[in-house]
Amino acid sequence: LSESFNAYTFVVDKSATKTDIKKAVSDLWNVRVVSVRTQNRGGKPRRHKYKVGYTKSWKKAIVELHEDDRISFF
Repeated sequence: LSESFNAYTFVVDKSATKTDIKKAVSDLWNVRVVSVRTQNRGGKPRRHKYKVGYTKSWKKAIVELHEDDRISFF
């Protein structure tokens, strides 16, 4: 996503809103955020011997940046 669409994916807190995510990304990396999309990912059923449990649910944020801005992690 980062090379083709200038969008980055983050795992965020479940209670974070789109405006919270936008403000955090722009403050941390000094970039202009165009849009934020979020997904609530449900936990999957997993089995260990005879017990059935679930993995944790989590929230995913896809942040699209202005075409002139980039985030370099390395």
